[in-house]
Amino acid sequence: MKVYCSNDRKSSIPEGYDEHIDINCKSDIGFNFWEKYIRFNSVYSHLAIDLLYISIFVYAMDRKALRHDQIDNWSRVFDLDVPVSDIEFWNNNKNLLQEMLNFLSGDNWLFSFRKKEVFDEDDFYKNKKYNELEARQYDTICMLSGGLDSYIGAIDLLEEGNRKVLFVSHYGGGKGTKEYQDLVFKNLQDEYGLEDSDYIQFYVTYRGGVEDTTRTRSFMFFSHAIALASAFAIETQMYVPENGFISLNIPVSGARFGSSSTRTTHPYYMKKLRILIENMGLKISVTNPYQMRTKGEMVLKCKNKNLLKNSYVETMSCSHPDIGRYSGESKTMHCGACVPCIIRRAALLKGFGEDKTKVRDICLNIYEVAELNRNAFMQKISKLNENNSVFEIQKSGVIEESINEFADMYYRGMKEIKSFFAEVIK
Repeated sequence: MKVYCSNDRKSSIPEGYDEHIDINCKSDIGFNFWEKYIRFNSVYSHLAIDLLYISIFVYAMDRKALRHDQIDNWSRVFDLDVPVSDIEFWNNNKNLLQEMLNFLSGDNWLFSFRKKEVFDEDDFYKNKKYNELEARQYDTICMLSGGLDSYIGAIDLLEEGNRKVLFVSHYGGGKGTKEYQDLVFKNLQDEYGLEDSDYIQFYVTYRGGVEDTTRTRSFMFFSHAIALASAFAIETQMYVPENGFISLNIPVSGARFGSSSTRTTHPYYMKKLRILIENMGLKISVTNPYQMRTKGEMVLKCKNKNLLKNSYVETMSCSHPDIGRYSGESKTMHCGACVPCIIRRAALLKGFGEDKTKVRDICLNIYEVAELNRNAFMQKISKLNENNSVFEIQKSGVIEESINEFADMYYRGMKEIKSFFAEVIK
């Protein structure tokens, strides 16, 4: 699919393209970055805004093309023509960008670049609202998805007490995201005295979106935070809290594992992203402090376990929390049977000895996906041993460093799930 991407609202495009999307055309994309008025010590990096726009075009196409229409029911080919501020830079980093995204989504991404004619940031800086603001200072930026991992990450950061943290969220059009992000931040705000301005919640959606796997959502989510941090004008830590077990995205069976999840913090992807940020000249260090912890270990070692225990039910980890709509329900809830739910339930059992989260499929015997996931995990558990873990962790991507540590963490994560099944499946 050859796509002409733009931000200048022009209706006429060159011949030879299958699609045309414009980031400033509201019938194409819902996008509110420039509606969030907050001022930092400096202005946004032009390259960081380029990255943000690239990530949104990528996300839109990820939603546009159905995987089941492909020959292998999965991989697609995208060829994007994108306007950028620095053609030479992006041509020099094209292969890096393509390798990173190919790994992240399992597709084939191709890019060509042309000179950007419209710089949306120029109007932003002229706006009266922006110019009336005082600059806010942060040294840390933390992703806040509304899930259990990011909640623990936020708690641990705030418990340190010596950081000025800006929290960043993204939501689209579906249920089960924004409301939980709001609940999570409200709990943090009440506990740690945060200001409303310490939290920015971005909205991005593609109007023609039909594909649900959306593995590139995390790239778009990260790019928002990178754009913000580019204006801090100091060395900045960007925290991406996610348990190391799920970040490896290891196949549980012959079928694809976690197709609705991403390789958000897989070591290979993170390495490529760090190289790209460094090449952009940005003073941003991307860190996942839980890369070597299971989800259960994150719960056990949370620096404010009382807060977590009293409020973890107000986080959302499910890959399809609104599945109840098919049976006439309007309330969002954990399904209890998807891979993220199983890992979450096992973690809370390990950390607290119980899980008070309301789930639809408690014993994993209602939904078809429950049986598939249960059987896949049980098969894997039956063959589990410490010796083969080194091979297992490399089935979804190259791991070049700390192989033994990753293998040991994977083994501990599978034991958590084994204990969960022993408790739930009688």
